[in-house]
Amino acid sequence: MIAARPRLAGLDIFRGLAVAGMILVNTPGSWAHLWWPLDHAEWHGWTPTDLVFPAFLFAVGVALALSFPRKVDGATWARIARRTLLLIAIGWGLQLLARPELASFRFPGVLQRIGLCYALAAGFAIACAARLPDGRRSLRAGAILAGALGALLVYWALLAFVPVPGHGAGQLSPEGNLASYVDRLVFTTAHIWRGGTDAAGNIVYDPEGLLSTLPALANVLFGMLAAIAWQRAPERATLRIALAGAALIALGLLLHPILPINKKLWTSSFAIFTSGSAALLLALCMAATRRGVPRLLAPFHMLGMNAILGYILSVLIGIAGFRLFIGAESVQAWSFARLNALIPDPYVASFAYALIALALVLAALLPFHRRGIHLRL
Repeated sequence: MIAARPRLAGLDIFRGLAVAGMILVNTPGSWAHLWWPLDHAEWHGWTPTDLVFPAFLFAVGVALALSFPRKVDGATWARIARRTLLLIAIGWGLQLLARPELASFRFPGVLQRIGLCYALAAGFAIACAARLPDGRRSLRAGAILAGALGALLVYWALLAFVPVPGHGAGQLSPEGNLASYVDRLVFTTAHIWRGGTDAAGNIVYDPEGLLSTLPALANVLFGMLAAIAWQRAPERATLRIALAGAALIALGLLLHPILPINKKLWTSSFAIFTSGSAALLLALCMAATRRGVPRLLAPFHMLGMNAILGYILSVLIGIAGFRLFIGAESVQAWSFARLNALIPDPYVASFAYALIALALVLAALLPFHRRGIHLRL
C-alpha cells in the first residue's frame, strides 16, 4: 500500500478514473470501430461512456465543497473568475489547434462546460452559505439540494413547455428541442459540434450547449452534497453516499419513461441518474482507500491529482494523431493499421490504441507526480 491523505485519496482515484474514461473515449484508434461501451448512446438511453463526463463534474463539486468553510473576499471571487476563464480559454485553444478555421470554430466544449459549471456552483454556494462567528462561511446542505432540484425542475419545465418555432413545445428530437434551438440561435450552426446532426444530416445541436449547462450544474451540486456528508460524519459517509447514489439511480430510471435519459440533451433524468452512478463510484473509491491507496489504483490516484493536465495531454495526443502524418497516412491511421495487423479484431485494435494513449499520458505525468508538481488552475 502507498500512504496517502485519506481525505483526498478516494476523491483523487475517483477523479482519475473519470479522466481515464474520458481519454479512452476520446482517443480511439478508429472512430469507425468503436467498442460499444466506449461509444455514446445515439440519442435516448445510455452507455458506460455517457457516465464519464458527469462523473468528472461530480468530482468538481466534491473538491469545491471540501474547501469550505472559508473566508470570502475579493481574492476569492478573483480566483473563481480566473479559474473559469482559464478553463474556457484552454478549451478554445485546444479547439483552435484541432481545427484552426475561425469560420467553423466551436464555442461550446468539455472544458468550457466545466468552467461554467464551476463558476455557477461556486457562486451559488457562496451566496447561500452561512456566516460563522469567525467570519468564514459554511455550506448549507439544504440550500445546495434546493439549488440542484431547482435547476433540474427549471430545465425540465423549459424543455416541456417553451415552444420552439416550427416544432412546438415538449419535443425532444435533435432539431425540435429547446436546448438545440437556443444553441442555434446563440452560436449559429457554424459554431456548434459538427457531429450534432438530425436525420437529414443538418447540424442542429451541441452536447455541451448553453442551456443544457443548467442541469449539468446539478451534477456539481450533488457532488458538493457528497462532500458535505463526508465532512459531517466521515465514519458513516461511505454508506450514506452509496445509498444516496442508489436512490438517485432508481429515480433516474423511474423518470426515464416520462423524461428520457439523454446525454446529448443532458435531460434532468440523465443528471439524476449519472449523479447517482458517480456517487456509487465515489463510495467504492472511498472504501478502497480506507488504509491507503492500493497499488493497483495508484495510476488513477496520480492521474486524479493532475486531472486537468492529464486531460489536456490526452487532447494534444489526439490532435497530433490526426494532424501529423507518416507518409500519406495520419499518425492515428498509421498506428491503427499496425495494431490491426497484430490484433485482427478492429474494435479491439481501436481500444488498444486508446489504452496506449492513456499509458502515454500516465508516463508523461509520472515525472511531475514524483516532484510533487500538480497543475492547479
